[in-house]
Amino acid sequence: MRAAWYDRQGPAREVLQVGKLPDPSPGEGEVRVRVSISGIHVGDLGKRQGWWGSTMSFPRVVPHGDGAGTIDAVGPGVDPSRIGERVWVYLAQSYRPFGSAAEYTVVPARHAVTLPADVPYEQAAGLGIPGITAHRAIFADGPVTDQRVLVTGALGAVGRAAVAVARRGGATVIATVRTPDQVEQVLAAGAHHAIDTAGGDLATRILEQTGGELIDRVAELAFDVNLATNLEILRYGGVIATYATGAAEPRIPYWPLGFKNITVRFLSNDDFPEPANEAAATELTAALVAGDLRYPIAARLPLTEIAQAHELAEHSSARGRIVLDIEQ
Repeated sequence: MRAAWYDRQGPAREVLQVGKLPDPSPGEGEVRVRVSISGIHVGDLGKRQGWWGSTMSFPRVVPHGDGAGTIDAVGPGVDPSRIGERVWVYLAQSYRPFGSAAEYTVVPARHAVTLPADVPYEQAAGLGIPGITAHRAIFADGPVTDQRVLVTGALGAVGRAAVAVARRGGATVIATVRTPDQVEQVLAAGAHHAIDTAGGDLATRILEQTGGELIDRVAELAFDVNLATNLEILRYGGVIATYATGAAEPRIPYWPLGFKNITVRFLSNDDFPEPANEAAATELTAALVAGDLRYPIAARLPLTEIAQAHELAEHSSARGRIVLDIEQ
């Protein structure tokens, strides 16, 4: 099969290779997916670069945890009727050496999620890491019906999914974006209210949107930067569910957090409980089908240009997703 891989960590153009590897075969409880579109997420970039102190667990890695395509083979214990099924896959390269940047990828059958025919592959191909992270950020501590949920960085990959699932879950969604021109975009993506962070005095402006009512839960992109604001806006017993930070070792105001009985939930996508993954996959697929979640696609490149795709992904933010078209 055609595939991309790296044998050492480093910059994209220095370590990524494209060539031929043996076709994989599915084992017990697994399916093989002929990949149409491979998604790229910051976690894939981090593993390749060695960010956050990560090292290579395998001597060779075919990158990318997310993708979409068609099941073309099943292993023992999997219903053969799944052959030919359109699916999106997640955790393809989680504790496994070979992800979706290849003609074929093999995943546990439960990590290949049925994808209705009217949903384009490119919408589902980058859904796993950001979408499941978003769902966990919103629902890990229970339902959000009639709650006020703040989503920071709401036009990012995780943020868009968080806005969609929180609104579908019955929450009033307040979103933050970087600049005034992004406000209309995030309202169109499903937020009830939106505030640009460039305007200053963020806590006051957030609470103006809620009529002074405090926030129940924050899906947090920038734990370090926004901690002081979150302390002002969260109710007693509120939750910060954070999946990223700028400073790796931020200062934690222990007593202010403790006095308000605030829960801080730290999230890392590779190790969510399987029932949480499966619940997220079901809801995210429903959001795609309903049109409640859509990702702008900033670039669609062939597998041979994976290094350029990684470089674009390193510098893109709210502009849209970068995907690889494996069939080109």
